[in-house]
Amino acid sequence: MQFNELPLCKEILDGLDAMNFTETTPVQTEAIPLILQKKDIIACAQTGTGKTAAFVLPLLNNLHADSKNQDHIRAVIMAPTRELAQQIDLQIEGFSYFMPIGSVAVYGGNDSQAWDVQKKGLQSGADIVIATPGRLLQHINLYKIDFSHVECFILDEADRMLDMGFYEDIMLITSYLPKNRQTIMFSATMPKKIKQLAQSILVHPKEINIAVSRPPESIMQTAFVCYETQKPALINHLFSTQEPNKVIIFSGSKLKVKEITKTFRKMGLSVDEMHSDLEQKQRDIVMHEFRNGKTAILVATDIVSRGIDIDDITLIINYDVPHDAEDYVHRIGRTARAGDDGMAITFVSEKEQYKFKQIEDFLQKNIYKIPVPEELGETPVYNPVVKKKGDRVFIRRKKRIPR
Repeated sequence: MQFNELPLCKEILDGLDAMNFTETTPVQTEAIPLILQKKDIIACAQTGTGKTAAFVLPLLNNLHADSKNQDHIRAVIMAPTRELAQQIDLQIEGFSYFMPIGSVAVYGGNDSQAWDVQKKGLQSGADIVIATPGRLLQHINLYKIDFSHVECFILDEADRMLDMGFYEDIMLITSYLPKNRQTIMFSATMPKKIKQLAQSILVHPKEINIAVSRPPESIMQTAFVCYETQKPALINHLFSTQEPNKVIIFSGSKLKVKEITKTFRKMGLSVDEMHSDLEQKQRDIVMHEFRNGKTAILVATDIVSRGIDIDDITLIINYDVPHDAEDYVHRIGRTARAGDDGMAITFVSEKEQYKFKQIEDFLQKNIYKIPVPEELGETPVYNPVVKKKGDRVFIRRKKRIPR
């Protein structure tokens, strides 16, 4: 569908034309007409599907069509991280170029001058507030903010916000908003806790489910089948002959990210860590050093797998097999961007084989298993079935006869 086929106002269509946006994505085709009708929405759509425009464009259209609440906060968009809040704010700025609509991004990790800009925007009534939950509550706790004219409440990447522990913050912020409002929720996954949140804050929502897209063919996907204890040695093997550059290594927990970062530093690798325990200022420093090539390897939890735009990642390593196919697609999607090729390697331990087979089933392909170097010892057979506790299957390699 073309954007000019949608009932969007001329000012928005002019902005789209200036930005060279012509054709809608599937999530935009489904979501925009419903949001224009001011329906509550719960949408399952991953990063990279055009979901930001799917809610920003109809929101701008609705605000522009009804200007009765000027000089008041009319929409609140919640985002899990500063980076995502900044990206949403930039898109709003571009799409609303020909419209008299203002926005303010409210997030932490910045100086007192930024706080003052945020406070001014909140008190003077910016049309749209884009905020991280914690930072917005800091402002709410220090002075009165008038939310009584809010017409639309949007939660982007709701699953990430819950994973980061923001459930109570979201519910508290919701209590300040008018009950008679439109509520829109976007989530990359739809676990039980997201459905429970939707039941709490949405009214008769329309559901949109955009299937997870498969990774592009430009990503070379491979795997090592190994024991858990062999994973550090595999990292050492991979970078013993070639210097790492713009590599992200994903692990499933903050504790493990910290542990393996220490291990890699002892190996002499240029490495840093990224997880939710870091303050925003620390995250900014880590990302700055990584973007500029001063840090070669970033070890991260899934907090980095969405919403971070770095176009020249050369290699993604899944140190742990992701929980599901969606997380796998998010992770390896950090490489092969902007038309480049990329590579993804997954370390598959015995206990992770069944999960990895489920990912292969989703991808409808068998991912090539690279032989583990003989000097690292015996390795498990790739036999992804549910085994009884205590079962062990491994390959015994033939010893080389010295010449």
